[in-house]
Amino acid sequence: MTASTITLLYQDRHLLVADKPAGLLSVPGKGEDKQDCLINRLLLHYPNSRVVHRLDQPTSGLVLVPQSYDALRHLGRQFEQRQVSKRYIAVVAGLLEADSGEVDLPLICDWPNRPRQMVDKNQGKPALTYYRVLQRDTQLQRTRVELMPVTGRSHQLRVHMLALGHPIVGDTLYAPAAIAAASARLLLHAEALGFAHPDSGERLEVTQSAPF
Repeated sequence: MTASTITLLYQDRHLLVADKPAGLLSVPGKGEDKQDCLINRLLLHYPNSRVVHRLDQPTSGLVLVPQSYDALRHLGRQFEQRQVSKRYIAVVAGLLEADSGEVDLPLICDWPNRPRQMVDKNQGKPALTYYRVLQRDTQLQRTRVELMPVTGRSHQLRVHMLALGHPIVGDTLYAPAAIAAASARLLLHAEALGFAHPDSGERLEVTQSAPF
């Protein structure tokens, strides 16, 4: 299923699950050159599409798109109450030492350098990410890792990996120049979403493998 080059992994009258390409905005930005985005492409074919969450422009992967006000309210409450499970795949620079762990560091906007975010243990909002190593590439000195954010702060995964000393490859906002230039795209993909269907209450999990 596609909608103006957007692949849909799940579709019914209550919601869509779309696979956002890397480099595409989730919602419109300011200016005529920032109107091409996931939601505007979907609106051409699904005029009831609404926004309940979003992905950073350079991040690819799954986005839930409610198709009614009731679905928006129901899914929005699940996000607020942290009942939506999210799983990402990333490739980070360096070899992570631990096979699994957590990063529990509060985040705040780095206002003079926005949209950058930063760790601030005094004024930041709570942010928690669990991680699990999938593969270590000793030749390239990279680690493929599964990331499971509990909270949904802006740039959370990118800043948390940076704080661990392992920035995400291709991250032009946070990684050192050589690591940022090592990939044509940010190697971060929203692979899975688990949630309760807003009408039936059935637990659904939608997955889409990372394209890298």
